[in-house]
Amino acid sequence: MIRFFRRLILLVVAVAIIALMVANRHTAMVALDPFAQGAPAATIEAPMFVFLFAALLVGFILGGIGAWASQSKWRDLARRRTKETYRLRKDRERLARDLQTAQESGGTAVAPLSAR
Repeated sequence: MIRFFRRLILLVVAVAIIALMVANRHTAMVALDPFAQGAPAATIEAPMFVFLFAALLVGFILGGIGAWASQSKWRDLARRRTKETYRLRKDRERLARDLQTAQESGGTAVAPLSAR
């Protein structure tokens, strides 16, 4: 069912993109020299939908970079907690070995908190 909805959404997006391409197929010129009064030295001439999709792509990339940058504190927190978990796991294993060694040697050992 999820696959059906994904394909349905993909179909709707594809139809919208094709309609946008057909509606904006006329040639447009973008001047890359904003200070030229007469004929600009650097221009790009392409169908309008190329510029629309280029702007959409740039916005998508910049939005992804912004979202990635704003989530850095959560990545740092996850990294710190992973290190802490690893350290605590090593401590637990060390304490379990110490307890087993103490029990095997017949010495008195303090029972773990979970057994009290």
